[in-house]
Amino acid sequence: MTFFTSNNSNISLETELADVPRDERLARVEIALLSIIFFSAAILNFVLLLVLWKRRKQLSRMRVFVFHLCLADLVVTFFQVCPQLMWDVTDRFIGPDIMCRLVKYMQVVGMFASTYMIVVMTIDRYQAICNPMVTFQRRRASWNVPVCVAWSVSLFGSLPQVFIFSRVQIAPGVYDCWADFIKPWGLKAYVTWTTLVIFVLPILTVIVCQVRICRAVQINFHMKTHQASEIVTKPLHSRTSSVAGVSKASIKTVKMTVVIVLVYIICWTPFFTVQLWSVWDVQAPTESKSATFSILMLLASLNSCANPCIYLLFSGKLPKRLMAVFVSQSDIKDSIQEEATVGVIKTHFSTTPQISC
Repeated sequence: MTFFTSNNSNISLETELADVPRDERLARVEIALLSIIFFSAAILNFVLLLVLWKRRKQLSRMRVFVFHLCLADLVVTFFQVCPQLMWDVTDRFIGPDIMCRLVKYMQVVGMFASTYMIVVMTIDRYQAICNPMVTFQRRRASWNVPVCVAWSVSLFGSLPQVFIFSRVQIAPGVYDCWADFIKPWGLKAYVTWTTLVIFVLPILTVIVCQVRICRAVQINFHMKTHQASEIVTKPLHSRTSSVAGVSKASIKTVKMTVVIVLVYIICWTPFFTVQLWSVWDVQAPTESKSATFSILMLLASLNSCANPCIYLLFSGKLPKRLMAVFVSQSDIKDSIQEEATVGVIKTHFSTTPQISC
């Protein structure tokens, strides 16, 4: 789970490479927690993927983002949680050098992908609310450009892992998958840079978008309230009803995005805080000595369990959706109404002015 060491040990190559004995009681707790997280994340994300795959012909833009967020969470599950679980069982990395580099590469790919999929999802909601005509014009594109950008950033941004990590001898006859940094600043630069590009900058981007979305929704609400007196005395036309329906659907998907972002911040803030603390403060407690320190590092993976639950809960009719994974029911309707604005965007603009953010 750490960037720069294996087996959840806070001992880097800046110190003596000794075979330090681990706390077996703490290791058992870690194994139990990681096992629960692994199986929960794998089952929940596979179920959601099946739900979305069975409706692949009706995937809206929002569902496409959720589909790829699910894939990113599965990468985290099988290349971050699973290797860490095996590491705790064996105490050392078991495998050749190429496997060491591949695992470390895929660990950061998963972190990048899950983060930047949330970012592009939020930006898409921002475009749908504040610049709906842009969303409408791009709807027919054969490739989802934001999704491709998120995966490209993840794949290329993780490449340094291949060169930093390798299978090294840390004690006579003892090998592990460890990192090698330039002393004395290499480790600090690496952890700080990774925290900035995977956590700080994405979160700032998401916060800016969400603030502007809330501002646009507030302006829209006041506009409709101001026009309420005119609507009361006149029957609602179908065009007006469509606009109202789209607005409610937009707000619903925005709420879901906000919850996903908040859960991400809650799960990953302790992880990145501990990482920075451990490299910038020589007096920081180590994972091998502090159970709290170690458990906080592990809880970050709960985010992969939470994302599918959030989507299924916001979708409504959760039991029917889960049943649809195993039983074909063509009459089960998707109750989540996304902003795939779009089918009614032309009529919307004939009655409501565009909101500029």
